[in-house]
Amino acid sequence: MQIAFLVAPEGVEQVELTDPWQAVKDAGDTPVLVSTEPGEIQALNHLDKADTFPVDRTVADTSAGDYGGLVLPGGVANPDFLRMDEKAVAFVRDFFEAGKPVAAICHGPWTLVEADVLRGRTLTSWPSLRTDIRNAGGEWVDEQVKVCGARPSTLITSRKPDDLKAFCEAITAEFAKASGG
Repeated sequence: MQIAFLVAPEGVEQVELTDPWQAVKDAGDTPVLVSTEPGEIQALNHLDKADTFPVDRTVADTSAGDYGGLVLPGGVANPDFLRMDEKAVAFVRDFFEAGKPVAAICHGPWTLVEADVLRGRTLTSWPSLRTDIRNAGGEWVDEQVKVCGARPSTLITSRKPDDLKAFCEAITAEFAKASGG
């Protein structure tokens, strides 16, 4: 099963991309780097430039139907850029409408706020998103990982890089369920 990792051209927190990416690979699925522009994305270690990664597909050239699930890594600039891109927001919304699992960590839920998919859902994030999530109709909790099974799709969220182990375990378990494994 292919799993989309949606990131902006710059600003993704590297470890929030690479750790879940490796977990998806280790589980036997295929991670695919999707961005708003072709070429490479620039990851960050907090505010410092880190590695670059090649984009596999752009949101203009793919759809939620091509994937079994979606991961939204954080980094402050990454989701802020994505939520300003109509095609990226529509791409995210399509996963919910298709009933496919979506995972977001740290600041990643900002894109979910813009996609208007949080009403009636319980989730966690970096604490500064708490008010945005509540204003978007979601219930914010301070937990290492939160799996919300509200339909039409499962939402898996975590607060920060320190939660990555639990986040990776939860996303691979939910992606396996979605694929019938």
